[in-house]
Amino acid sequence: MAAKDLRTNEGIRVREVRLIDDDTGEQAIVPTTEALKRAQERGVDLVEVAPQAKPPVCKLLDYGKYKFEQEKKNREAKKKQKLVKLKEIRMQPKIESHDLQFKTKHIREFLDEGFKVKVTVRFRGREMAHTEIGRQVLDRVLENLGDAYHLDRSPMMEGRFMSMIVSPASAKK
Repeated sequence: MAAKDLRTNEGIRVREVRLIDDDTGEQAIVPTTEALKRAQERGVDLVEVAPQAKPPVCKLLDYGKYKFEQEKKNREAKKKQKLVKLKEIRMQPKIESHDLQFKTKHIREFLDEGFKVKVTVRFRGREMAHTEIGRQVLDRVLENLGDAYHLDRSPMMEGRFMSMIVSPASAKK
């Protein structure tokens, strides 16, 4: 839950709360008025941190400082997050060898740039009866790539498409 969605002090409208003291860590179920009084005595805020609990969980803490810490954690999490882009290369089962080499060259370029690549073979009409040809095409692509990849998802059918996902070899886990 985002810090801005939390209710504080008089915004908490329940009869009793589970109060957690931020300093000592002790908890007790107390009436909301009692919890507000304790917060005012210490010069801190009563913050509802888990409104879905029965009774809601509240803490005695400095709300401004808490909000700042939450935003700081969110920024750090965002920095560490890495977006992986997925590129797709489509082909047909009756692809010529030169076209296959050309598309494999594009796949290798995408892998070198750090993208994951979804290689898809599209079946039309009667081609659906011969899906093994599509698997052979995908196997030839893997053969042409050499060691430049890591197979994330092996070839599998999805409706009229057979696809596999490859990622750069450096992204091996």
